[in-house]
Amino acid sequence: MNHSDFYIGLEFVGAGGIRYRCTDVGTRTILAIQLNHRSPAWYQGPPYITEEIVFDEVEIGLCHLTIEDAISVAALNNETSRHPGYPADVVKRMMKARRAHRYPHEGVLRFDRRRDDGEILHPYAGHKQRGTWMVDLYLPFLEAYVAMAEDDFIALPMATAQDIRSRADRANQSEAVRRLEQLGGSDPDANVPSRRRGRPR
Repeated sequence: MNHSDFYIGLEFVGAGGIRYRCTDVGTRTILAIQLNHRSPAWYQGPPYITEEIVFDEVEIGLCHLTIEDAISVAALNNETSRHPGYPADVVKRMMKARRAHRYPHEGVLRFDRRRDDGEILHPYAGHKQRGTWMVDLYLPFLEAYVAMAEDDFIALPMATAQDIRSRADRANQSEAVRRLEQLGGSDPDANVPSRRRGRPR
């Protein structure tokens, strides 16, 4: 959905299939309450008993008018995103690290970023090292873990869908080269003894 789609009273589906009702529309963000109570008294306002949640550009882009729309878009993204995803053991490790250290800057963990070499960095936790906050990162295309100083990480550009596709293309090219090497290289004479190469006919 786009910001222009919202108006006060509009009911919509947010991330995870949760239903919301829009309560205010700002110049850049919207406010909404979660529709998770049976009694309509919870939704009387303003002011509201239940918490009003802020949706910025990113959250707005994840919203849909119906659950059917949300499912359709999720299925399409799964086919076209080309992101390698997160194996179960990786998810467990990330969650364990997040619980082990209380990281006060949760907003830093919202967005993947792109390193100068095109590598995609997924932040999942943070810890202090010699008085400096470090961000724990998972590199999904390399299946590797690294840490980076918080200031250096947030200075990187946020990863886009095109960044992910470009990195996937590189991964596919690297895999193709690896297979060629396993087959003896791209040189058609690679498996021919050197004394027979280039022999005149």
